[in-house]
Amino acid sequence: MARRGMVALVAAVGIGALTGCGGAGSAGGASAGMADGPPSGSGAAATAGGGWHGTVPGVAVPRPSFVLTDTAGHRYDFARATADRATLLFFGYTHCPDVCPTTMADLAAARQVAGPAIAAKVTVVFVTTDPARDTPAVLRRWLAQFDAGFVGLTGTPAQIDAAQQAVGVPVALADPAAGAGAGAGAGGPAYLVSHASQVLGIGPDDRVRVRYFADTTVADYVADLPRLVAAL
Repeated sequence: MARRGMVALVAAVGIGALTGCGGAGSAGGASAGMADGPPSGSGAAATAGGGWHGTVPGVAVPRPSFVLTDTAGHRYDFARATADRATLLFFGYTHCPDVCPTTMADLAAARQVAGPAIAAKVTVVFVTTDPARDTPAVLRRWLAQFDAGFVGLTGTPAQIDAAQQAVGVPVALADPAAGAGAGAGAGGPAYLVSHASQVLGIGPDDRVRVRYFADTTVADYVADLPRLVAAL
């Protein structure tokens, strides 16, 4: 799907209340308020190349392990639930005005373009970094606008912080001052959340194969999905 189609899909989400999440970062560095770049504290020197359209860990990194709650209210053990499956993992929030809806729209488009045989083998998991506003119902409705098959996870702030630490991304931080001029949305008071803008690509071999950043295109994901599915 062309980028024009992505813009239309993002517009259909009806983002509205907030004016910024710091902007969408690029692979070359973070934009204000948006944590981007290689993971800190993971012990992996990240490099580009190897045929992937993202950043490749310099050492073997296993599938992260953490437990949260899905949008049906069930316990979701990430490592067990996604074991032996290609998985794309992203942390964000539904009130995000830029990188979150764009990223989810791109992942939905990539799965569609890659075809049903590949899409059926890829699990996309979205973990909210804003559990106060992203109730299970809100999260489910928002994700369904991109792809009804996307998994949405929430939990207590401590559980979500622990999940981010397990993945090796910076822990998200709410910034009420940044959203003060935006007005309150339907989901509660206006504020922005600074969070990591990377998508973790995990192979069915339960290894982190690649990390994608905010400048990754639909074509990049489409090119990599068959390889991620076949990673053994």
